[in-house]
This record gives sequence, C-alpha cells and structure tokens, in this order.
Amino acid sequence: MTAAPMIEFWRGGILESVHAGHAVVFGPDGIEEAWGDPEAVIFPRSSVKMIQALPLVESGAADAAGLSERQLAFACASHSGAALHRDAAAEWLAGLGMHEEDLRCGTHMPWDTAEKTRLVCSHEAPCQLHNNCSGKHVGFLTLNRHLRGGSEYVEVTHPLQQIIKTTFEEVTDVTSPGFGIDGCSAPNFATTVTGLARAMQFFAAANPEGSTRERAAARLTQAMATFPEMVANDGRACTELMRAMGSRVAVKTGAEAVYIAILPEQKRGIALKIMDGATRASEAAITALLIRQGVLDRNHPTVETWLTGIQKNWRGIVTGEIRLAPGFG
Repeated sequence: MTAAPMIEFWRGGILESVHAGHAVVFGPDGIEEAWGDPEAVIFPRSSVKMIQALPLVESGAADAAGLSERQLAFACASHSGAALHRDAAAEWLAGLGMHEEDLRCGTHMPWDTAEKTRLVCSHEAPCQLHNNCSGKHVGFLTLNRHLRGGSEYVEVTHPLQQIIKTTFEEVTDVTSPGFGIDGCSAPNFATTVTGLARAMQFFAAANPEGSTRERAAARLTQAMATFPEMVANDGRACTELMRAMGSRVAVKTGAEAVYIAILPEQKRGIALKIMDGATRASEAAITALLIRQGVLDRNHPTVETWLTGIQKNWRGIVTGEIRLAPGFG
C-alpha cells in the first residue's frame, strides 16, 4: 500500500503541495482506522521518548533518585532549550552528583528565542544542557547509575540500550528490523506504524494500579500531560495541543514528521508518519486526528495555528491555506 494524501496546501485557488503519509488509530480491540500502509516501517525518532523512559520508572531508578513528575515529563521531552529546560537539566544532574560533561547528547544552539539571544549577546557558547534531548539523556544517566553501567551509555550494545530495545519490542509487539543513530547519538529502533500505535494504546490503557509496567506507563503519560511546557515549549505544537485538551491527552512529535497521541479516556493510541518529513504536515495531521477522536475542540484557537490557519505573507496578505486531503481527518 502506498502513502495516503493527508494534508494539502493551496495558493491562488491551485493545489500547490500535497503531503502523504501513513496513520493508525489503535483501540482496545486493534486497528480501528488506518490510512496508507499500517505496516510501513519507520524510525519513530523522538516520538518514543516515553518508551525510552519506561525502564527508568519500572526499574525503580526514578523513585530511588526521588524524581518528580515534572522531571519525568522532562525525560520525555524534545524541548527548546529555554532557561527552564536548561536549569531543569542542570539541577537534575547536580542531584545525581554528575556534570554536563557526563552527557552524550551533543551541543546545539537552543531553539528558544530568549535563551538564544542571551547566549549571543553574552558571547556565551551553548552547552549540552541546551540540547533538545538533554532531559532524555539525564534520564538515561539516572537509569545507568542504577544499572552501574559504563559511561558510554548511547552505544547500542550498552546494557541500558539493550533494556530499552527489549522494552520497545515488547510494547510495540514488533521485532525491530534495525536501528539508526538519532540526532542525539542514541540508537533509534525501527518499527511499523501499527507497532507504534499499538505501543501508544498500551500507554493509554495502562492501569495506574496495575502491573509495574502499567503503573510506569500511566505515570509517564500523566506527567507529560500535566507538564506540557517541559515536553516542548510555549508556542510549540506538543505543548499547545496538550494545553488545549486540558491535560487529558499526551502528544509527542518526532523528527522527520512523526507524531503520536495517547488518549487514556478512550484507551486509544495514534501514530502517524508524513513521508516527506514535513513537520508542518504532521502537526496538521495529528490535530485533525485529535479532532476526529473528539478530544480536541475544532473551535479551539490553537486549531487555527496547526490545521486551519490561513497562510499570510510578511505584509499580512492572505496567500493560501491548509486543507485536509479528501478522505483524511
């Protein structure tokens, strides 16, 4: 099966661009809806940070370190490197008796405008605390200390990554066909769109009073939904969509236009991948599916930002619009 058209961009009454992809809505009894090829193999990228954080919680490492729910949300983040994210990473590391040099995520300029401006104006270089994956990596360090593992925790053969791989395959119910190296240097295990949606359904249906793994999954989902500013940042789709849904749903983006949603009240999981890697399309597509599932009000102001927004140029002149492709959303 080929990718299905999902998002269209129109200009001057003419169809200018079409973004096609794959999407699955997975419920308690299996696939409920699908577009494109449900068995398409993808790299989920950062959309699976809650899976990568699952061993941190279910191993007991999180409680041994006294982690707060805010820190658990940060472990699942692709943040903007704002001051609150930089400080959160620094404070967590200090609590572990570790330093920025113990991280293996690498350095890039923060996405947050205020923090970027501060660095430029003070002639200060960014550090690994600004990396959008620093929360995940401090989580890795916390689990690695619990495991007494070696310092190179991002190596695919490291015990920490092998535990993550096993956990990933168990919750997706798919044997991963391979892995790639993510932007933050950690392995990213491939799976199918269905496998990713199935894993999100597991998180959605996890009983807070159930098994150790279910309790861990429910705790991570609630942490993300409760502290959306730690998962991304003000003005970012993940944060604004979770706020718009009143902390009842967790959503998470991944590079190259992957998006997931965890719907606990419906016990449903959603996964999608836009094949051309356009984030603007994945944000529109997940917004449409959240509306379709009844968890996001179509009239909420944030919908205009991510889905139905009229496109304007720098002078405020209307130039085009985003539309759902026929048969989607």
